Amino acid sequence: MSMTPPIATESPTCEVSADLASLSMVETDGSRVTLAAEKLRLFCKCAHCTRARFDERFPDRFPGIAIVEVSDLGYGLNISFSDGHNRGIYPKSYLAGLAEH
Repeated sequence: MSMTPPIATESPTCEVSADLASLSMVETDGSRVTLAAEKLRLFCKCAHCTRARFDERFPDRFPGIAIVEVSDLGYGLNISFSDGHNRGIYPKSYLAGLAEH
């Protein structure tokens, strides 16, 4: 059984690092921000992650997590991670706020 390598799709406004550990994004003013994969996974706001936080079963850390795919939806990014999680849609304004957090 052959395994397909991770796919890190790039768009004109974002790119995944070669080691899949971070996402760089160009903001509207031309500045570049970089977000670690672990931070992105920790701040996922999908219903599944929100429920896990509510139930106090959401992990405090995601050591070694990697970004395996990014789909640009125009208004935001759908990011898939090496733990199989792919439900989060990150609006670009939310990503910009995370960079300041």
